[in-house]
Amino acid sequence: MPISEMLYRRPFRPVQGFLILLFSLTFVLTGFSLPSRAEITIGRSFDTAPIVLDGKVLFQVSKLREFSAKDRAKQANDSLAQAIRDFAAAQDSPSVPTVKVTPGALPTLRLADRHLLTVTDRDVKLGQDAMEQAVEWQRTINWAITTGLKERTPSYRRQAIFKSGLGVLLAILLHCGIQWIRLRWRRQQLRTMQDTKRPLALLGLTSLQLLVWVGVGYYICELFPQFRTLLYLVLRSFDEPILILKEQEQGYGIVDLLIVVGLILGLWVIVRGLTLLLKSRILPLLGVNRGLQDAIAILTQYVLTGLGVVVILQVLGVDIGALLIVGSALGLGIGFGLQNIVSNFISGIILLLDRPIEAGDFIKVGELVGSVEKIGTRSTELRTHDEVTIIVPNSHFLEKEVVNWSHSSPVSRLHLPVDVAYGCDVDRVQTALIESVSHHPEVLAHPQPQVQFLGFGESALNFEVLVWFREPRQQYRLKSDLYFRIEAMFRQYQIEIPFPQRDLHVRSPHLDQLIDLLVQQRTENAPHLYYPDSVRSQPPSQPILASPPPSPQPISRPSAPQINLPELVAQMKGEQGLDIQDRRHRLNIYPQCFVGSEAVIWLMRTQRATRKEALRIGRLLMRKRIIHHVLDEHPFDDAYLFYRFYADEQQE
Repeated sequence: MPISEMLYRRPFRPVQGFLILLFSLTFVLTGFSLPSRAEITIGRSFDTAPIVLDGKVLFQVSKLREFSAKDRAKQANDSLAQAIRDFAAAQDSPSVPTVKVTPGALPTLRLADRHLLTVTDRDVKLGQDAMEQAVEWQRTINWAITTGLKERTPSYRRQAIFKSGLGVLLAILLHCGIQWIRLRWRRQQLRTMQDTKRPLALLGLTSLQLLVWVGVGYYICELFPQFRTLLYLVLRSFDEPILILKEQEQGYGIVDLLIVVGLILGLWVIVRGLTLLLKSRILPLLGVNRGLQDAIAILTQYVLTGLGVVVILQVLGVDIGALLIVGSALGLGIGFGLQNIVSNFISGIILLLDRPIEAGDFIKVGELVGSVEKIGTRSTELRTHDEVTIIVPNSHFLEKEVVNWSHSSPVSRLHLPVDVAYGCDVDRVQTALIESVSHHPEVLAHPQPQVQFLGFGESALNFEVLVWFREPRQQYRLKSDLYFRIEAMFRQYQIEIPFPQRDLHVRSPHLDQLIDLLVQQRTENAPHLYYPDSVRSQPPSQPILASPPPSPQPISRPSAPQINLPELVAQMKGEQGLDIQDRRHRLNIYPQCFVGSEAVIWLMRTQRATRKEALRIGRLLMRKRIIHHVLDEHPFDDAYLFYRFYADEQQE
């Protein structure tokens, strides 16, 4: 896979959204099919306890002054379980055990002449008396006993085994069907040369397969009373309180905490969608710049999430004050271990409020130089000139000096140090430097470029060129262009660029005599050349100073490579080109169109271009009226948008 495709971040697709929705609905339905509880509330009160038979919750009993609710429920549950075992073992017994009500001030329930429960005023529901409550409990227990004895007959076991086999067969078929969808999808991706790595989609398919087997396992456990009892005990262990608030006399189990976490995650998804809608649709219409859009969106997300969490906890009956006491104790311990994360989070809030940097700014922090892409809760994304994203912790922007070329005004000054050799005319040097930088289209004419004479160096005269420009992101390319122009101008003005040199002076009388002797010998042995009188009589010519060369023409920047549009269109429509087909969106069908994000990937791969250049090529095709959006509502963009060739419409 090309590196450009690996760096490309794919947009959210409808298929992924459908899988996530299906996964969520399956999870919710599976959660609702768990053994029913007396009340769908968060937290378990110590005032009540369930009466259970064969893993089915029948009703709740309350505590008394002498006995706790848990002790009362345990005694009744043991009696019911023992009675079921006794009557199931006595297969010759013609009668079915029933619960009888003994009237009185406090009615009692008796099973096989043994005390089962006493109905007290605390057990009575609103609008009933103790006797009515006792009769209702009698009917419920008798129905549960009859059902339990029926489930222990051989005929019922045969039916349960048959249903279990059908359930396993159905699970195998569903598993194979999901696996077939997975393989077909991957083949289609390989056929269209798309990225086959879809972690979110693969997770959705794997979760569906897992949920199929979990659902079948739960269905089988519900068929057999022994398995149902074991399943209830396992799930009950998750429901046992692990967090007890003595002020409320209430405990919270693993299931309660998972429900709270699930609701908070759902709240986060909804708030995230609202903030994205605010950022992408509402704020641009108000003319808010990009940096302020991010700040408003993130702060709105924080506020809505905080208020939503408080509302969820209040609706579920959780005492916020009690949780604050526990949270303060936990936060003190967690704060020491996660102090860096907390520091980065607080730094992110300060960055959003104070706004020393904003999304889109070109900055330098430490040794890192790049554009700010996004300011998050813990870190900030910085994109360099090499199209590399660097994740910088937010605390770095408060601890180190930050150079922000885009903070107040994008116009800034560029310093270009230049050295020339000793002996060069400084006026000509100044003229050459001014002419070389003045004609560049990205150099501002006001303020005018300046040349400063910094001083005398060891081997050169030191100058500095100062120019003003308005695109901080292009300063490195602009600096290179200006140095190219300066070098060409120096060659035309015959200005020498020096190199480091040293003069070596040796003082020795014997060495001087030896050098004089060698020079004298070379002079005596040198050949004598014959010069005509006309030539000898002419005085040596004096060097004539050449007039300054004409001012050079501005050096044009190398133009971008030309694209053969007809050949490119032919490739896009060829066998190895884009996936052009009829596509459906909502209730509409759009014939002979392709997806913008897929076209960007194709251009990046075939044209060996970056993502930015691929977008530029696509927008060039739109300007040349070769392609267009199917509804003419969007420019060419890297998103799940449909585009069509004009030529295909003319053929239709």
